[in-house]
Amino acid sequence: MSVNRIASRYAKSLIDLAVEQNNLEKIHGDVEHLRRMIKTSKDFVSFLRSPVIQYSRKKKALEALLQDKFEDLTFKFVDLLASKKREAYLPEIAEEFIIQYRTLNKISQAMIITAGEITPELEAQIKDKLQQATVGFANVEIVSKVDPSLIGGFVIEFEGHVYDVSVRYEIEQMRKQFKVNLFESAIGR
Repeated sequence: MSVNRIASRYAKSLIDLAVEQNNLEKIHGDVEHLRRMIKTSKDFVSFLRSPVIQYSRKKKALEALLQDKFEDLTFKFVDLLASKKREAYLPEIAEEFIIQYRTLNKISQAMIITAGEITPELEAQIKDKLQQATVGFANVEIVSKVDPSLIGGFVIEFEGHVYDVSVRYEIEQMRKQFKVNLFESAIGR
């Protein structure tokens, strides 16, 4: 079975249980916390994916890390993954859970990449504009990122589209135009 199918099935199971127990928001918070742990700690990911470490040791370590911080359902879910030797898929399952959570709650995500930090007011204005542009989504979640190589302007990635109005993009377009050199090709006729 592919990793994507495994992640999708386990994530769907956790979402269904969370909805059934009317505890979706807390479980979502736990999964976000897990994602941060996974993204910030390569050692944690190596621990999860290690075939050498026995289930009993992984269970004790996971209990120490998660039991008092997470909802009982989240902890039992991670423990179940470990008992079924599926804990190595936890990073993919957490990502898939977030995707399914956004779909369930009609949340669309937009990435705003700028050359420098943007103000909260500007972010709110962009969010409002994007929310007006969405069909079928109740909310837009903004993720902002700084990329000084843009020089100025911004790039918005939203619903599979990229809107690039950065200075870097404009310079690249001018370079392409200069390579064509329209004046020289007109003389050669």
